[in-house]
Amino acid sequence: MTAYADGALTLSVDGEVATLAFDRPAKRNAITLAMWRALPEACVAFTASDAKVLVVTGRGGHFAAGADIGEFEAVYATPQSAADYNAAIAAGIGAIAGLEKPVIAAIEGACVGGGLAVALACDLRIAAPNARLAITPAKLGLTYSLEDTKRLVDAVGASAARDILFTGRLLGADEALRLALVDAVEADIQTAVATKAAEIAAASQRSVRAIKATIRAILSGAVEDDAATRAAFVASVTSPDFIEGRSAFLEKRKAVFPER
Repeated sequence: MTAYADGALTLSVDGEVATLAFDRPAKRNAITLAMWRALPEACVAFTASDAKVLVVTGRGGHFAAGADIGEFEAVYATPQSAADYNAAIAAGIGAIAGLEKPVIAAIEGACVGGGLAVALACDLRIAAPNARLAITPAKLGLTYSLEDTKRLVDAVGASAARDILFTGRLLGADEALRLALVDAVEADIQTAVATKAAEIAAASQRSVRAIKATIRAILSGAVEDDAATRAAFVASVTSPDFIEGRSAFLEKRKAVFPER
């Protein structure tokens, strides 16, 4: 395990699955400036590892209760410090959103503000029944970044995003599922997340990462293939994964994809 921000953020790798955990349980994992600054470094370490899937979670029964409000007086002291703080948050969330490998958020308890922004940067969100989700800038007199707002709109649609942002209200797990803010609610969240991560890790990682890139392009406005996506398809036909997948299908066995 590698610790960052004096142990408030940790990255551990267990075979094909890595876990990135917020670890300030006494503060419901409120995210400090040091933690925001450490997220890109942790993402680089995950990328360099042999793990195929990243699980983002929080210790002590909570995902993350947002940015640490105890730092607000200092980080918002001047326009420059506020801009620097906002840039650190954007870089941290952007590092997760920009990962080529798939990312699952495992959400228990509080998932508020910056915590929910982190969860929305993940590819899938699985919540426990006790999860409580909100985005609260309207209760603090703050604005909300375009990138974070877009991820919310992409997940729930414009009307639901307006309601969530205008009111800043807490959503329970069931309502979050109904709005597609989360993808599943599971009583045994640890088993459910481990099962999903294993399913993704067993698939062709060439395919998974290409699909993730294609979905990202669609959400950014792409409506048709370009030279790069056409070339990627042609290259996949001669790839070791496709050869294994085709052979396994013909031989009626489970594929064991060689590409990592």
